[in-house]
Amino acid sequence: METTATISSMARGMGGELLVTLALTPNHIEEIKKLEHENLTVKIDKHRNKRSKDANSLLWAICREIGAVLHIPDREVYRKAIKDVGVYHQVPIPDERVDALRRHWEGQGIGWILEIEDKSKIPGYQRVRLYFGSSTYDSKEMSALLDYLIDDAEQMGLTLRASKAEIEEAKRRWGEDA
Repeated sequence: METTATISSMARGMGGELLVTLALTPNHIEEIKKLEHENLTVKIDKHRNKRSKDANSLLWAICREIGAVLHIPDREVYRKAIKDVGVYHQVPIPDERVDALRRHWEGQGIGWILEIEDKSKIPGYQRVRLYFGSSTYDSKEMSALLDYLIDDAEQMGLTLRASKAEIEEAKRRWGEDA
């Protein structure tokens, strides 16, 4: 089960343990009752809204418009944007595993890119960047990607089919229909 919550109080128990009270919506009450007094695995992170389908549609519309002007596929526009402002991890990979990792990583979607940077300091390893597709982005990351594409389009003199109001609405709605 995954849900959002607010920490409503914290205290120390007799043994020094941290006691945390969470305020949750009552949607999962039956699931939570079944877990009472059980050992749980808990991960607490700051909540970020996921992107909305509206934002994804807007992103691809902008990629199509830029691609039409540049005479390149919208996929190339998207992949360039992912590489320019997207989320990635830099990791060393054994030379003999790079091709297999590329097939697996890039098989996940258009924006999942493996880019070889250079030889690693570790002998027999390559230093690679593993870019994540925007389907994994939270609202902050998606906003940066969308803003980058909007800026590119404006610099090219393109008039976007989406109005500023529609763009702002898509940003406002992130997380509501993800």
